[in-house]
Amino acid sequence: MNVTKYSIKGQKIDEKVELPNVFETTLRPDVIKRAVLAEQSWKRQRKGVSPFAGKLVAVENWGPGRGAARVPRIKGSRTHSAQRTAFIPQARGGHKAHPPTAEKRIIEKINRKEHLLALKSAIAFTAQKEAVSDRGHRFEDKMEFPIIIESKAETIEKTSDALRLLNNLGLSLELMRIKIGKNVRAGKGKMRGRKYKVPVGPLIIVKNRDCSLIKAGRNILGAEVISVSDLTTEILAPGTYPGRLTIWTEDAIQSLIERFG
Repeated sequence: MNVTKYSIKGQKIDEKVELPNVFETTLRPDVIKRAVLAEQSWKRQRKGVSPFAGKLVAVENWGPGRGAARVPRIKGSRTHSAQRTAFIPQARGGHKAHPPTAEKRIIEKINRKEHLLALKSAIAFTAQKEAVSDRGHRFEDKMEFPIIIESKAETIEKTSDALRLLNNLGLSLELMRIKIGKNVRAGKGKMRGRKYKVPVGPLIIVKNRDCSLIKAGRNILGAEVISVSDLTTEILAPGTYPGRLTIWTEDAIQSLIERFG
């Protein structure tokens, strides 16, 4: 299957690009969702409480015959009007009944072949114009998918030139959607280093990790530039929803052939 290639000025080039077979993979959104959830679980940090939390207190049981519940109470509180309880979960400052433990299994496993199928299927979704549109991305109707640009784009060094590249490709509405969609997060996340929520924007995939376009594109709001070797299902299908607006360089397509055949 041959597709159109674009120049960095957004113009179609007569030379066609032959797509690798990975773009013909069966579309499996169910497998993609399972793979994304598994990848997200790998980032979680184990957490638990101290086994002594709420228990470092001297307590005694008054026993029967005092007209009071037989619960642990702080030593020396017999003459105290409060007769304060301690240690037990229902007491103030007591230990939790079923606290989180660091030994809890929080990582979801996925079969190797199933994980590979999810990645291939997510790549195939980037060539589906309807799927990209349904995900909320904005682009010109004349755009042909998958979007492939000449490898010269990997030499871009300035953020302004990277922005100009996206505008030349007809993605000005997409950049405007991201800018308008940026808003302040609801909840306590504002105090934890993530004040703003930014919509997911276009993804540019290059061949080399050390190409200058990666540094030039990292300051574009909502956009992301990564190499083929760093591709994951979660990057191609954020939030388990496939069809992210993806731009491939010609060298990245060749790397796909080397990786998947």
